[in-house]
Amino acid sequence: MAPERGDDVPTGAFDAALARRMLQYLRPYRRLVVGAVLLLSTGAALVLVGPTLTRRALDDALPRGDTKLLTVFAVLYLAALALEFLVEYGQTVLTTKIGQHVMYDLRMAIFGHLQRLSIPYFDRHPVGRLMTRVTSDVETLNELFSSGVVTVFGDLFTLVAIMAMMLLTDWRLALVAFAVIPLVWLTATLFRRTVRDAFRDIRARVARLNTYLQEHLSGVRVVQLFSRETAVSEGFDAVNHEHLTAHLRSITIYAVFFPVVEVLLSVALALLLTYGGHRTLNGTLTVGVLAAFLQLTRRFFEPLQDLSEKFNLFQSAMASSERVVRLLDTPFEVPEPIEPVALPVPARGEVTFERVWFRYDSNSPWVLQDVSFTVGSGETVALVGHTGAGKSTIISLLLRFYDPERGRILVDGVDIRTCRTETLRERIGFVQQDLFLFTGDILRNLTLDQPTAESAAKRAAARVGADRFIALLPNGYQHVLTERGKNLSMGERQLVSFARALVRNPAILVLDEATSSVDTESEALIQRGIEELTVGRTSIVVAHRLSTILHADQILVVHQGIIRERGPHATLLAQGGLYRRLYELQVGSERRVVS
Repeated sequence: MAPERGDDVPTGAFDAALARRMLQYLRPYRRLVVGAVLLLSTGAALVLVGPTLTRRALDDALPRGDTKLLTVFAVLYLAALALEFLVEYGQTVLTTKIGQHVMYDLRMAIFGHLQRLSIPYFDRHPVGRLMTRVTSDVETLNELFSSGVVTVFGDLFTLVAIMAMMLLTDWRLALVAFAVIPLVWLTATLFRRTVRDAFRDIRARVARLNTYLQEHLSGVRVVQLFSRETAVSEGFDAVNHEHLTAHLRSITIYAVFFPVVEVLLSVALALLLTYGGHRTLNGTLTVGVLAAFLQLTRRFFEPLQDLSEKFNLFQSAMASSERVVRLLDTPFEVPEPIEPVALPVPARGEVTFERVWFRYDSNSPWVLQDVSFTVGSGETVALVGHTGAGKSTIISLLLRFYDPERGRILVDGVDIRTCRTETLRERIGFVQQDLFLFTGDILRNLTLDQPTAESAAKRAAARVGADRFIALLPNGYQHVLTERGKNLSMGERQLVSFARALVRNPAILVLDEATSSVDTESEALIQRGIEELTVGRTSIVVAHRLSTILHADQILVVHQGIIRERGPHATLLAQGGLYRRLYELQVGSERRVVS
């Protein structure tokens, strides 16, 4: 499977436009950001209290033997430590709160956009990779907002404050302490370059891991049926090992970086002790100043090291931001009209295809070619043909999952590209071949969380005969379904899907192989429901079992994307064409099964 663009390709160290886009999510929390920055600046000032008190104690109180002054300094130092604890607690709470709120907003924005994206997008992008966008990438951005954007100000404030104090206290000693900064910068630069590649590799492996898991857990029945557990486990082992290797590489890089920084800190302290010790012996420097410088130097390296880590966080966040923004900016391939046209009220349910041509992309062969037909109000039209003939594609175009490349589709005389998609789909009840039920009770699957649809849902279930098996369940309509409704039989799931399509009393009923997976008894129940519900309702039926559409007003025989024959059952049989051959093949196979 080809990787999605952006998962494996290098990303720039910093993109100002992308950063501004992400920072917009901080706007609703401006007060929290200001509060966090104030606390961080206060914390930076408190860092100077310890070295200042140390210098005063060693240079003023101790030489004079002033125990009272020493006691005052000790109390002040304890008070500064307590205040520093409170400040750090407050800024941690605020920055974490900011990060969590931004993560919540981002996930809602991504999920909302995914819900509105056109079906072709999901045809091209694996679900596991999209899950990575909503989970791992957003989590990375949470770290950016909670531990990066705001706290970097604290590190900068601390650096500036310490440097200013060191220079004001003794600029020569300060230059000695700063002598190792170029080496620290060189180390951090090499670290950033190597760890950026490692992080990029980790993100790509996470996306592949999620994709592999989603695909093989969803298809676990097939895996077990063909006894492929060992092979699939070996495949997962390979993907998982790649992920492990990428993580170990990043750990190795960190394991080298931090000791190197500690060594450079030790070098700086050694230089200070050597130079400062000579000056102390010469009487040009006090012991208090030297002790304060040793404290300041140690504290000076902490934000330097922290900023290096923050830069790596920015690197990772920029890559995640790029993918998140690309997803949020993905255009709708089936766009909503700028000035939508209202569908006529009341709905008549007329459907017209006018010379429709369609293919999934410009390099693919035509799936539909010059398809034209009309379904009058209250009529039933059946689509029949071999697998891959284009029947389901006709339904997908009517539901506006895709738009035709040529021609147009009309509902009640209105081109469906000119009306709101939501309004169009409200008029269509659809039972798809690939059943999908959500985790939750049966009533929720019928109403899809519409609070006013409970009575309509129960009436629809009664019409299709679903109420019979629902009444036998332990909790009736409150019976909880497992993932995809797998604790129901295939026929029961089909009946629930059929009832769900009728809850809104649609003007147009679309059945895509609606009885292909049910037994004879369930099929008879559905057929009775169809006969009742299609009175005065437009129905388009994609049929595998020709026995279910014998009474259709019109049957369209689709072959290789072209409507080859059309007419009622008796007329098509008399013509002796494709339909007759399909009918005879099916009747013959059914007789052989019975015998």
